[in-house]
Amino acid sequence: MIIGIPREIKSDEYRVSMLPVGVELLTTQGHQVLIERHAGDGSGYDDEQYVRAGARIVRDHSEIFQQSEMIVKVKEPLGDELHLLQPGQVVFTFFHFAANLALTEACLASRITAVAYETLTDQMGRLPLLTPMSEIAGRMSIQEGAKYLEKPMEGRGILLSGVPGVEPAKVTILGGGIVGSNAAKIAAGLGANVVIMDVNLDRLRYLDDIMPANVQTIYSESHAIHWHMANSDLIIGAVLIPGERCPVLISREMIKTMRNGAVIVDVGVDQGGCVETTRPTTHSNPTFIVDGVVHYCVANMPGAVGRTSTQALCHATQPYILRLANGNVLELATQDKGIDNAINMIDGKLYNAAVANAHGMQYQYLQRKPLSVFPAQSSVRTAQ
Repeated sequence: MIIGIPREIKSDEYRVSMLPVGVELLTTQGHQVLIERHAGDGSGYDDEQYVRAGARIVRDHSEIFQQSEMIVKVKEPLGDELHLLQPGQVVFTFFHFAANLALTEACLASRITAVAYETLTDQMGRLPLLTPMSEIAGRMSIQEGAKYLEKPMEGRGILLSGVPGVEPAKVTILGGGIVGSNAAKIAAGLGANVVIMDVNLDRLRYLDDIMPANVQTIYSESHAIHWHMANSDLIIGAVLIPGERCPVLISREMIKTMRNGAVIVDVGVDQGGCVETTRPTTHSNPTFIVDGVVHYCVANMPGAVGRTSTQALCHATQPYILRLANGNVLELATQDKGIDNAINMIDGKLYNAAVANAHGMQYQYLQRKPLSVFPAQSSVRTAQ
């Protein structure tokens, strides 16, 4: 198979979808790997490293798409890339279709086979390709939130840890999954007073057992959310329903009750976000202010730490890339429910119930079974 690795074109995206060692694994099995010139520069991997591993360097972005049977990316196709997609081409990347109708329609029209990182599951129903990026985003959310609480960044002018004689910041985290638990670890380690909110009582019990004493667990319901956000300095949106659009837990009216200069970091922005006022931002222009509240809604947070993120992502994706290169996608779907779940569309037909529900579309069944192991109208509110 010919596998293409294009340079990412999303604003301030420094990740690359394959390490040199991944190229070596593919080429030694007889596959060809085309990588766009300078695709790995942002992560610290130069063209020569890829050449030594067996890749062919391609100068033209469009040529990667034209010559490849499978495209492996980090982020969703953007702009002109949508016109470069070819019918029958396998595209393996983060898509986040549920929050983006235009992207969904464009990819359906292109008739690609869209295999999404964010809906691929393992044997236990976990999300092995989304998890490492969620770990990074959760940890970064506190790092960025602490920065934007500073007065020059239009925050409240609060040090997250406080100092002797001065109370620390209060951090409220909506969602106790991978993002939320990683955010809580960092915030607690810095000395903040931390609240994690979730609807899963078993998860709250587990977090209560493992977290330090300055982390409190609270059941997530509307009155509790309203009270804690009104009394918080930093709020982390860490909510996810796999494959679906995030539920909106914080309304525009609730924002008005927050402290002036408080900060919201909505990590779920790729899936639409859990805050009504959320809209995607970039690392170059990461924040905006609504009713005195600073919103940080960067849609590719891990892209800022390209070296770490690339290594973490590629370690997770490489086994699946090998399987997709060595086998037929439809045959793999019958053998592996996780890959079945990852197939969002084939030849202009939608196969993911959650995406279909988000956009009011019809969806098909693949191999006589629904792609998602998660119910379309799930009430789950944990983050991954």
